[in-house]
Amino acid sequence: MIEEGQLDGPERGFLMLPAGFSTLFQGGAAAAYAIFEQAATIGERFDERDLLALARHGLGQALILRGDTAAGMALLDELMTAITAGEVGPIPSGLIYCAAIETCHHIFDLRRAQEWTASLSDWCAAQPELVPYRGQCLVHRSEIMQQSGQWPDAMQEAELACDRLSTPTVHPALGKAMYQLAELHRLRGQAAEAEAAYRQASESGHYPQPGLALLRVTQGRIDAAVAAIRSAAGEVTDRLDRARILSAYVDIMLAAADVPAARAAADELTLIGNDNGAPLLLAMAAHARGTVLLAEGNARAALEALGEAAKGWRGFQARYDGARTRVVVGLARRQLGDDDTAQLELDGARNVFVELGALPDVALLDRLAGSAREDSGLSPRELEVLRLLATGRTNRAIADQLVLSERTVDRHVSNIFAKLGVSSRSAATAYAYENHLV
Repeated sequence: MIEEGQLDGPERGFLMLPAGFSTLFQGGAAAAYAIFEQAATIGERFDERDLLALARHGLGQALILRGDTAAGMALLDELMTAITAGEVGPIPSGLIYCAAIETCHHIFDLRRAQEWTASLSDWCAAQPELVPYRGQCLVHRSEIMQQSGQWPDAMQEAELACDRLSTPTVHPALGKAMYQLAELHRLRGQAAEAEAAYRQASESGHYPQPGLALLRVTQGRIDAAVAAIRSAAGEVTDRLDRARILSAYVDIMLAAADVPAARAAADELTLIGNDNGAPLLLAMAAHARGTVLLAEGNARAALEALGEAAKGWRGFQARYDGARTRVVVGLARRQLGDDDTAQLELDGARNVFVELGALPDVALLDRLAGSAREDSGLSPRELEVLRLLATGRTNRAIADQLVLSERTVDRHVSNIFAKLGVSSRSAATAYAYENHLV
């Protein structure tokens, strides 16, 4: 700490900031708040706007860590207004933007994350020389695009972020970019690519869970998934970080037929959601609660919880999460004997999964419905290509989504036509729908 009288100027305040953030990251929110408050006073005294912005950012983070999320976010709102008005220099602006958006993701404030990510994208476009911030901007954009169902665009942003954050020197945010890339590969059924990206994320210092454990489920390696998610649940203590682990924990334990363990995780997730109050977290908790209730045989109670989840997903236009909830709703309706409504829900979910290219989810629905078609003679990769072809995608678009060459897709399409005995894309699409291949 700089003693009184050693320096008398804004430099003294700037020198306080590293100590403040170090104290904050070590969990000393109250002590950090005092340091940032003193730095802010110095910034006001000398009308040093960059110092004042950084100090107030620290104050906001300390308030959030102390549990006063509303006051902390209100302070960050004010800072964002100052930054967008051009009142803060580029380096402090970049630091504050990225840290504030990270905070939004941490506390499940998707509305602000969406708003501030859009603002950060505009700001980065005006600061082309600030490559690290542009890379982090792309990661945030990819996350928002993924949430809203723009998966091809999200993949493009994540790949570009990995490139920008790895050259000319490796940036600390590379691990997060690699994890985001891995998540998109996992959701699209590209297991080998996801595995490699999770490994690179880990090597870059980013924790690969719960994504890697969820990948193990899609690979049928349930025991490995259970071991990984239990280890993660034992290591992660921050309640909001635990929420993401718990959400995956529920799915994995249900896949392992350990309903009591899934119930315990869903209950803890619900407590965290109720305490936090963030709509996104409440939707996650409601979905988890609904899936567990269905596994326990209480379909009517499950539908009530799933209705809460569906409403939350609609509020964020979260198409993939909404479709996952519709699957469970369909299964609950089926358990109650309402087969017609159940099929409508399952078909609606399938349409979203096919459009997004969420091939593992399409395959899961095939297994649930008993409609996986081996008699078509198509290989698993040819089925993937057919499902995307049936959405109207061109061969180039299919190649981009499956990370294949266009020539390889051309060959797959020719093989599909030959095996199905058709001569056009429209006929292949009709066959696919008639035989429940999509």
